[in-house]
Amino acid sequence: MNHIVKAGETLSSISSDYRTPIQVIIQANPWINPNMIVPGQSIIIPNLPDKEMIPYSIYVFIAERQLELRKNNVVQATYPIAVGKMLSTTPVGDFVIVNRQPNPGGPYGTMWLSLSKKSYGIHGTNDPSSIGKAVSKGCIRMYNEHVNELARIVPNGTAVYIRPFRRMI
Repeated sequence: MNHIVKAGETLSSISSDYRTPIQVIIQANPWINPNMIVPGQSIIIPNLPDKEMIPYSIYVFIAERQLELRKNNVVQATYPIAVGKMLSTTPVGDFVIVNRQPNPGGPYGTMWLSLSKKSYGIHGTNDPSSIGKAVSKGCIRMYNEHVNELARIVPNGTAVYIRPFRRMI
């Protein structure tokens, strides 16, 4: 997949966000200077499919506390979610699912889908009463049965668009 460098990013931060060793990224991009990357530059992240080749996408609307699964931009399902609280808000932006872990334990429920922002993911919960609230440390919480369903459908590399709210058209 291709990552477009954003202001403030370094090769080290990109490596961390995608959970890909920096040497693997350098090997996949032999033409780049690892000490000087610039915003707008395209960097290949190996071992992840290009999100443009995946028919699925995920849209998260923080204010509405909803997650939409789309296929070819047509809504397939809408799920209630919990989002970050005031001091640990859910990050807004464009991400991809980089890996997954079934049964991660603790408060993460039955499935963890890592986002391309270190320490953030879409996951289940051991507290179903939290769904619909702003209570997490920035992650997107779902009912376990919903996150399991989502994980069965979407592959790694799936685009995840997190927005503060759904825009009125």
